[in-house]
Amino acid sequence: MGKGVVTETEARETLLITRKTSQRLFDFAFRLARRRKARGGRGLLTCVDKANAFKAYAFFRGIFDECAARYADVETDRLYVDACSAMLVRRPWDFDVMVMENMFGDIISDLTAGLIGGMGMAPSADIGDAHAVFQPCHGTAPDIMGKGLANPTAMILSAALMLDWLGDRHAHAGAAEAASAIERAVDRAFAEGLKPCEFGGSDGTAVIGSAVLRALDSSY
Repeated sequence: MGKGVVTETEARETLLITRKTSQRLFDFAFRLARRRKARGGRGLLTCVDKANAFKAYAFFRGIFDECAARYADVETDRLYVDACSAMLVRRPWDFDVMVMENMFGDIISDLTAGLIGGMGMAPSADIGDAHAVFQPCHGTAPDIMGKGLANPTAMILSAALMLDWLGDRHAHAGAAEAASAIERAVDRAFAEGLKPCEFGGSDGTAVIGSAVLRALDSSY
């Protein structure tokens, strides 16, 4: 950010991709895919870029391929971001873990949030080498403030992400299991018919939270 140059006749931006940051990103993504596979998921890791048009993205993909050689047990795929967008809309279940540069990630994450019902359903995690922050993807919604309509699902699932991260970082099986239990409870509660306002329903914060709690209690 802040590297753009604008004149009266043209505007330019700089895309900076470094080997150090890319390797850290890919190592995390490969470990995540491996963990998901161990839990019964597909464990497919897809690198999303625009390597056919930009040298920086070709460099990015090249580093991904180097890392893939060190994780031979992880299934991988490579897609251009435009083709990936179309495939996500048509067959989102074909994907598992996706890794990409920040701007593409900003766009694709909103697309995938829409596929599952909106930002109110989408958790997020900002994970560094030693610390992490967990929060819903959505921002504020002043138009529904105080009405009890906000969908708490993204916050609940962000808590599950936090527990999963803590479980992995500290080898704490209880935290990891709690994360899985929360995710299962959310699935069960919505399968039973929850409809928040962004789904065209009337279920608000308290109704959704109570339904998830009941589903969580019934699992123990």
